[in-house]
Order: sequence, then structure tokens, then C-alpha cells
Amino acid sequence: MRTRGKQPDVPAPDSPYDEIVPGLWMGGHEWRGLSGQLEYTVVNRQFDLVQTLLRLPGHGPDPGIEHHVWPIPDGPLDGTQLAGVIRLAEAACEALDGGRTVLVRCYHGYNRSGLVVAHALMRQGSTADAAIRLIRARRSSWALHNELFVDYLRAGLTTARLLEELTE
Repeated sequence: MRTRGKQPDVPAPDSPYDEIVPGLWMGGHEWRGLSGQLEYTVVNRQFDLVQTLLRLPGHGPDPGIEHHVWPIPDGPLDGTQLAGVIRLAEAACEALDGGRTVLVRCYHGYNRSGLVVAHALMRQGSTADAAIRLIRARRSSWALHNELFVDYLRAGLTTARLLEELTE
């Protein structure tokens, strides 16, 4: 499986996080600041719900902020990992329906967070390709450059999960 995320030419994003649709943000732990230097993103109380797919100590959120942590690789996912992604997307949609703000984050805010955000958009009626295009337009052209994750989305995460469980 080839992902450009493993290559050194993948640039850090230009912002710590970006709003994909009203209330739903996608971001990472590291970004390139105006000075050109890498900066770390620390989330305090900016969001009502933070979903973390790669946890780094000291990056928040503050105590009392709802925080879902589901570490997954930026690579092939097993059925349990895909089930967790589906649950995170469901929780994000529920929070949005309740008027809450949501940040979904991973390392750069490209692939793992993109998988959750795209699935949430699909739950709200978007097609996989429309969700991918929107995420790339709002976050970065590097978003969802993991071709396997794009395949998961196009197949549907529930279908991908069932197929992965058959091979386990």
C-alpha cells in the first residue's frame, strides 16, 4: 500500500485547522506558521468536541472538553479500527445536529481526520467524491492523499469494514 503521507515531500499545512462545513473543523498537531517554521497546535477550549486520531501529549484539549481518542494508523485499517471511525463520524454528526463545534484531528490533518470528516459528510447526504473534493478545497490539496482511504470512502466504510473482517 502506497501513501504519500509516508514520503518526506508532504508539506505541513498552512493552518492548524480549517472549517469544512459550518461547525465541523479538520486539523492536525503540526502546521507551518507565517514565519515558515513548524508550529504545534494546542487546542484549549476552541471546540465543544475534539476527536483525536493520533494523540500527542500536551496538545489538549482542556479538561472538561469532550474528547474522543481513537488512534489509528495512516494505512490499512482492520474492522475494529473502521468501526471506530464510523462511530467518531456518528458522534461528530450528533454534535453538529446539537449546534456544537467539532474538531477532528490527526498529525497534519490530512488523511485520518479526512476519513472521519468525509464519512460524516456522507452521513449528511454527500457522495464520497463530493466530500473528498470539499475537504481538499477547504483543508488542503494534500487532504486524503492516502489512496486506500479514498477507496474505503468510495466503497463505503460499512462495506470496507465487512470486507476487512472477512480477511481477518
